[in-house]
Amino acid sequence: MTIDERLDRLTERHEALTQTAELMVHEQREWQAKTQQRQDKAQEWQDKNQVLLSQVLESIDSLTRVALVHERRITNLEGQHGS
Repeated sequence: MTIDERLDRLTERHEALTQTAELMVHEQREWQAKTQQRQDKAQEWQDKNQVLLSQVLESIDSLTRVALVHERRITNLEGQHGS
């Protein structure tokens, strides 16, 4: 094998390695972008769930207050009729 043939093979290998490296960089960037999208989506879901949980807790608190008012009212009515 001549020096020119060896240089041609080395050039071909270099080009193949360069293309492989470029593909790997491209795939890595795509993977990072998808990972970021997933993280953003997860954060969005977490934020929405936090709002919903807060609303549920407020509703429970409100229902508790209503139940206490009704319980007092019933107790007062029972006390009036029992006397």
